[in-house]
Amino acid sequence: MSKAEQYLFPIADQPSVPVLGQHRLYPVSRIFCVGRNYAEHAKEMGVEVDREAPFYFLKPATAIVPTGSTIPYPPGTTNYHYEMELVVAIGASGFKVSRQEAPSLVYAYGAGLDMTRRDLQLEARSKGRPWDLGKAFEQSAVVATMTRAADVPSLDGRRIQLRVNREVKQSAVLDDLVWKIDELISHLSRYYHLVPGDLIFTGTPAGVGPVVAGDIIEGTIDGLEPVRLTLRPAE
Repeated sequence: MSKAEQYLFPIADQPSVPVLGQHRLYPVSRIFCVGRNYAEHAKEMGVEVDREAPFYFLKPATAIVPTGSTIPYPPGTTNYHYEMELVVAIGASGFKVSRQEAPSLVYAYGAGLDMTRRDLQLEARSKGRPWDLGKAFEQSAVVATMTRAADVPSLDGRRIQLRVNREVKQSAVLDDLVWKIDELISHLSRYYHLVPGDLIFTGTPAGVGPVVAGDIIEGTIDGLEPVRLTLRPAE
C-alpha cells in the first residue's frame, strides 16, 4: 500500500511560503498571532495593552495565501480588515527557552497580512467568546517571500507600512512592538514546544480598516520582501 493509499481522501498540499534565495519552500505547521502588540492599535480598538504578558490566537496553516494572490471577499462579513505584521519563522526546536536563547530559534522574517472579519471578531469579543470566526478562517494569512535571519543583521528602526490602492493606511517602526521578538518566543515556549514550521505574526500597528472587492493591498517592511493582495467579489 502506497502512502497515498493509507488515507480515505487525497492528502492536501502542504501549506508553505518561499524563502529568498532558496529553491525549497518553508513548510508551515502552526500560525501563532500576537494580539494588541502595538499600543496605538490597542487604543484604536478601545482596549489596553496587557503589560503583564502577551496573549495569542491561532490561525490554521490552511489560512496561508501566497503574496500576489487574488482572493474573494470572504463570506459572513461586511467589515473585512487588513492588519500588516512582521512575521517570524521558527527554524529550530525549543521549549522553555530564555530570551537570550530565543534568537537562535529564528530562521527567517517576512511581511504578512492578518486578514480579519472585524464584525465577527468584535461580536465574539463582546460576548466573551473565542475569535475563531473573525480570525481563523480560510485565506486569512498572507505571507510574502521570507528573508533568512542570517541576512537580516537587525530589525531596529525598520519601518512597517501598509497601503490600500497606493494610499498609506498604516505606518510605524518595529521598535514600537510592545513585546519584542525574543520576549514572544521565550513566552510562547513556556506553553508550546516550538518547532520548525511555526510562524509568529507579531501584531499590527494602528491604522487598521476595511477593504472591499477591487482593492489592492500592499505591505512593506524596510529590507524585507513586500506582501501584496488583491480582492475580488465574494463567491
